[in-house]
Amino acid sequence: MTGAVTGAMTGAVSPATMQVLTGLLESRTGQQLAAYRSWRLDVALKPVMKARDLPTLDALVDALISCEDLLLADDIVDALVNGETSFFRDAPVFDAVAQAVAAIEAQGRRPRLWSAACATGQEPLSLAMTFADRPPTPAAAPDIVATDVSEGALARARAGRFTQFEVQRGLPIRRLLQWFEGRGDDWVARPELLRAIHFRRLNLVADPAPPGRFDIVLCRNVMLYLAPAQKARVFAMLAGALAPGGLLVLGAGETVIGQTPLFAPSRRFRGLYEKIAEPARVAA
Repeated sequence: MTGAVTGAMTGAVSPATMQVLTGLLESRTGQQLAAYRSWRLDVALKPVMKARDLPTLDALVDALISCEDLLLADDIVDALVNGETSFFRDAPVFDAVAQAVAAIEAQGRRPRLWSAACATGQEPLSLAMTFADRPPTPAAAPDIVATDVSEGALARARAGRFTQFEVQRGLPIRRLLQWFEGRGDDWVARPELLRAIHFRRLNLVADPAPPGRFDIVLCRNVMLYLAPAQKARVFAMLAGALAPGGLLVLGAGETVIGQTPLFAPSRRFRGLYEKIAEPARVAA
């Protein structure tokens, strides 16, 4: 999007409209849209407006308030959720996770991993490729659960279909040719790769964790956008979902230090955080 288009639209938007849209995002996902990121409203919602022939964000909010379009609120939230992702993003993270998985398997257990906020699926697919490319082992492949608040993003993740631009972001050519098939201008993940992942919709700030305990949870670049109270709630939920001594993976700009007493930097796996306490029960 050009700055000229964004600027022109921003000038025509009322503060009340901005408040409604950012309030909807926070109420549904816990994510806060900082003032310096308000340009995302214009850019992200343009396809939603175009699909409904609405000329401005003010008109979009009028349609939302009228409640005549029951899917509009879902489409707005899907568009505003920050779904930035890529294959093997921050590659050292996957090396550390692979080491942790190997240590768990050495104990004779099948590791369980949860990719929280998986967006369009590049993270869990990167995990699945990491484990599938290992030398043969008698142990079953790790169990991978992937969740996101956006049903639109999950639909794309389940389909495993990516553009040329998307596969060029972090996916080595060897893995591309091994695990994806060309379909027109796109690339589609092989069925056996997709079968290694269990996708489901989940709102981190409102829903309970998937059933069972996990050994590793990846929740990267989510805490950055949460208010302190929501952040504490999510940390507690993630700690409750982890087995004793389980590991948490955050984004490069995130930390548990000064944020929660439930985790501490892992001494075994650099860059990961280890659960050190059971959280208090979080009210629904």
